[in-house]
Amino acid sequence: MIEKLTKHRSAAHLTPRELRGQCRDGVIDHPTSGYGLGFIQANVVILPHELAEDFRRYCERNPKPCPILEILEPGNPEPRHSAPDADIRTDVPLYRVFRDGAIVGDPSNIVDIWRDDLVTFLLGCSFSAEDALLSAGVPMRQFEEGEPRAAAAYRTNVETEAVGPFSGPLVVTMRAFQPADADRATEITSQYPMAHGGPVHRGDPAALGIEDLMQPTYLSPVSLRPNDDFLYWACGATPQEVIAKSRIPFAITHKPAHMFFTNVTTESTRITA
Repeated sequence: MIEKLTKHRSAAHLTPRELRGQCRDGVIDHPTSGYGLGFIQANVVILPHELAEDFRRYCERNPKPCPILEILEPGNPEPRHSAPDADIRTDVPLYRVFRDGAIVGDPSNIVDIWRDDLVTFLLGCSFSAEDALLSAGVPMRQFEEGEPRAAAAYRTNVETEAVGPFSGPLVVTMRAFQPADADRATEITSQYPMAHGGPVHRGDPAALGIEDLMQPTYLSPVSLRPNDDFLYWACGATPQEVIAKSRIPFAITHKPAHMFFTNVTTESTRITA
């Protein structure tokens, strides 16, 4: 654990370009929460061109889980707006490949399956809001309990708004705070719509159809403490649930919590009242 913490801390302040290089070289092949401080990390969804327009409209109708940062032209692997000189085929720690809605692999690059008709969507990520919370001194339990890790995520019984072939449940991340810190976390994250904005729910997990906070759909839970207040944010894993439920014939995403590092600063996406 000490070795992992040391590596994490030494990489936390690398530039996005340096971090992308480490992803390309296989050095970073694990969740990226806590890396790239001050810059937006992005969820990745890659689809055939014939599905891209419907997915764009799906994102626009579901902006909480799917805030659009950039859409690449068909066949173009370079995010020229958010990460010039990057290659979306190699610069994600791990990918997830779907065929007919089923997961068929989590490769370290997608060069061999890249096609000229593929359209890449880069969507905002809550890791950028975590950066803002840490900067404001709000305790983040997944960083306090040993090895840094991403917040646990849960499939809910809340349906997103369907568009074309895309339909499915909202996924949320949960972060536990003491009540005063929960108020601050709500206020701060509401200023960052590209990081999913403020919470979509506070309190009882059953209201979202979550039966047990210690049994998340994705990743590992944190410990729960007396008087905890539970906050739930829309999560960029939502499209992966939608791809699976909708049995999309072919799609590529990032593996959950293994994000793409952009050059876009977190502060540039902040909104104020």
